[in-house]
Order: sequence, then C-alpha cells, then structure tokens
Amino acid sequence: MRQEIQQQLFAYAEEEYRAFQEKLLPGVAHMMGVRLPKLRAIAKQTAKKDALLYLTQMQAIDWQTAYYEEKMLYGLVIGYAKMNDNQYKEWLDTFVPIIDNWGVCDSCCMTYKWMRKQPDYWWDCLNSYLAADTEFSVRFGLVAMLDHFIEEAYIHKLFSVCNRLRNDSYYAKMAAAWLISMCFVKFPKETYLFLQSDQMDCFTHNKSIQKTCESYRVAKEWKPLLRDLRR
Repeated sequence: MRQEIQQQLFAYAEEEYRAFQEKLLPGVAHMMGVRLPKLRAIAKQTAKKDALLYLTQMQAIDWQTAYYEEKMLYGLVIGYAKMNDNQYKEWLDTFVPIIDNWGVCDSCCMTYKWMRKQPDYWWDCLNSYLAADTEFSVRFGLVAMLDHFIEEAYIHKLFSVCNRLRNDSYYAKMAAAWLISMCFVKFPKETYLFLQSDQMDCFTHNKSIQKTCESYRVAKEWKPLLRDLRR
C-alpha cells in the first residue's frame, strides 16, 4: 500500500513547490513537493479505503528516511479515519514522536476536529504530550489546544498552560505565543489581563504581543495598550 501511495505522491510532486517548501522549512530533508490539498485528498481516500492497514504498514518504515509528505499523510489519515477516542490516542502516540517540523505538526492538528466532541478526554491527552517536554510534542499539544480549545470553559486553563511552560525550544515557544495571540482574538479582555501579569519568559511574552499586534482580527485600539506591556 505504501508503494502505491508513494507513486501517487510522486505523480503530484512539483519541483518548484519543493524548492519553495524547503525555504519555509529549513533543515527538513526528503521533500517531494506535493501541495497540501493533494495530500488531504489522498489521506481522505486512504482513510476511507483501509486506514488501519495503511497505518499498520507505515509503522514498519524508517521514519528517519521517510519523505516529509509521508509523515504528513500518516498524521492526516489518523485525522480522517473513523475510530473511537482510545484508538485515536493510540495512533497519535505513534505519530507525535515522529513530528520533526512545524509544517506536519500544524497541518495535522487542525484536522483533529473530533477532539471537540470529547474535550475533557482530549484536554488530558494533550497535557500528556506537553509533559513529554520535547520540542514538537509540546508544539503539538499547544497547537491542538489552539485549534480546538479556545472556548470560554478553557480560556483560563490555556493561560495556566502557558504560564507553566518551561520548554526552551524555539518552536514550542512560538506555539505558545501563537496560542495567546489567538486567545486575544476571541477573548481580548481576558487575554489582556493575563498579559499584564503572566509568568511566561520574556521571549514568549513579547512574541505573544507581537503576533497579536500583527493580527488584522485585533481592534487597532488594543495595540498601543499591548505594546506598553512589552518587557
């Protein structure tokens, strides 16, 4: 099944797009240059045909030499497969450790809309990925929270998560800053109060303010107030 899907991927590969992606994702090797809509279409087709067969076969490969698109497809098939929450969690436990870039992380996270159906279950699961404390396990947890948990019931829990974050890696900190900026879009007053006295490190705090001020979804009258909070 992997070889059949690889052939599909190569058929959709674009050299110019591969070069573009390599600039967006420095250091990521083994790219074909397949656009995300094509990857999503293949993932949906694969999930409908036999998701478990595909996922099981992919467990046997060497992820160190796998293509970027294969990692992406693996995560997307998990998202589009029909499973129960425990099964989703089992497959995510095999997927999260192979994430080594923000592209795979972020695109797959937004696909896991089933997390919204059982938020308490998935909140605990995402916190377990944060506790793993590797750069991309932390980013995975934060970006999934950003995509599926910016709601009134969780807003202060999200602030607590960011206050507790002590992972010093770049992509983890940037995910926290992105999360706070998106919280501000939906809950500006609450997020502004948080930023007045948060316990985040200076880099994450200032990046949160920067990303919020860059957003077209934030009213311009907030932005001078936010800039005054920079450290």
